[in-house]
Amino acid sequence: MQVAVWDTYVTKKDGTVMHFDIIAPSEIRDETIIQNYGKNYLKFKGQPEQLLTSKECSFCHIETLQSHFEEEINQNGYYILEMENCN
Repeated sequence: MQVAVWDTYVTKKDGTVMHFDIIAPSEIRDETIIQNYGKNYLKFKGQPEQLLTSKECSFCHIETLQSHFEEEINQNGYYILEMENCN
């Protein structure tokens, strides 16, 4: 399976910037769907009111699905790869 990686930077309430990737099947190209995945993640992290638009979240590249992402993508439709300041 091929997946699309969406590079995402969101400013948190404390002013620091969260950096995470939204990884979803490559067939999903609708930015609204991808942004909704990111917004769900932000709610989970206690940052539901933070702005997430095409400015904060942009398509980066296509890659082959890594096996450790597969279960979550099959269950939820996407995977969040936390990079920086996600705690």
